[in-house]
Amino acid sequence: MDRRNFLMASAMAAPLMGVGAATASADEERGHSHRGTTTGAESLAADGWRRFRGRKVGILTNPTGVLRDNTHIVDSMVAANMPPTAVFGPEHGFRGTAQAGGSEGDYLDPRTQIPVYDTYTLTAAKIADQFRKAGIDLLVFDIADIGARFYTYIWSMYNAMHAAVLTGIDFMVLDRPNPVGGTPYGPMLDPAFSSGVGRKPIVQQHGMTAGELARFFDAEFLPADAGGRLRSLEIVKLKGWRRDDLFSDTGLEWVLPSPNVPTPETALAYPGTCLFEGTVFSEGRGTTRPFEIIGAPGIDWRWAEALNQAGLPGVRFREHYFAPTFSKWVGKVCGGVQLHITDERRFQAIRTAVTMLVTAKQVHPDVFGWRPDNFIDKLSGSTRLRTMIDAGATVNEVIGAWRDELAAFARLREQYLIYR
Repeated sequence: MDRRNFLMASAMAAPLMGVGAATASADEERGHSHRGTTTGAESLAADGWRRFRGRKVGILTNPTGVLRDNTHIVDSMVAANMPPTAVFGPEHGFRGTAQAGGSEGDYLDPRTQIPVYDTYTLTAAKIADQFRKAGIDLLVFDIADIGARFYTYIWSMYNAMHAAVLTGIDFMVLDRPNPVGGTPYGPMLDPAFSSGVGRKPIVQQHGMTAGELARFFDAEFLPADAGGRLRSLEIVKLKGWRRDDLFSDTGLEWVLPSPNVPTPETALAYPGTCLFEGTVFSEGRGTTRPFEIIGAPGIDWRWAEALNQAGLPGVRFREHYFAPTFSKWVGKVCGGVQLHITDERRFQAIRTAVTMLVTAKQVHPDVFGWRPDNFIDKLSGSTRLRTMIDAGATVNEVIGAWRDELAAFARLREQYLIYR
């Protein structure tokens, strides 16, 4: 079934009148306090979206833009007679039907009859043209990020912010938790390696919410790129979220932020093991546990044994064999490992991934290698990770190389943090 048929079938299966009933039920529940975290979207929905009365609202969102009852915010707004003027989709699309590196194109949403614009890979100038065509005066961002520099949603937000400056419209973020916590870690992006998987110099695991990043981007990057700051930036804040909270502390239900992040455990691993996209190894796409299953043809039990001997905190490695159904090594039997996170608070995704890279090169030098296009440099933010590992650097040497820039980023971001 293609995307348009899928969307039409979804619309026929779940008419708007059903959304209205679900929203009414949720409104009754909102009279009682919820344990855990309240999202920005939930706060506005509890007031019937009246904040948007009289505004021409555009929503940049995807399937993660949901309320506690799993009603999507766009459907909730329509049911509340506060429909947005337009919807804007990032990578994977508004309704989430596209795989990695894909999107849904422009179309009329069959469920709501609201026009949907595809922003993925567009420049800020082209997105500004979309804003003008749609006739919006406020752009609202509501997407669940997973805390890694190379996850594209934060750069969709940045491009939309840039476009908002160009068109003079207001910008609002309905904040959501960072599921991997609020502590920064990893190397800084060298601006020479700016790309769609890392536009601006932030560290690999930024430890910020989308709202905090928006404040950071508005002050640090937009003046140079867009010729000025946003006319208005409003963050509808989280309630009940602390910097050291992980997703398991929020009381929220996990909604896949993209097709290959099926669980909160995947999100914990992703800021590190996504680096394997820059190698000849499969990062687990085409398996049921992407970014937790890693390997390639020719890898055997010795890799798992060496990794377990490294004594990394919060994780154990199981020898694993698999044949991906798509992406790298389709239909080929790969040997490798499955990560089993045993303590989510002690687990360190980036240290774990660096250890995996260094150890793979040591144990299987005949198999391990980088992608020929050196995509690893875009993911890691510079040539340093690749060249140090190729030169035989230890894990501690690799990690120690970014200590000063990480500390500098932590100091710089402090003024933009909202939650403590």
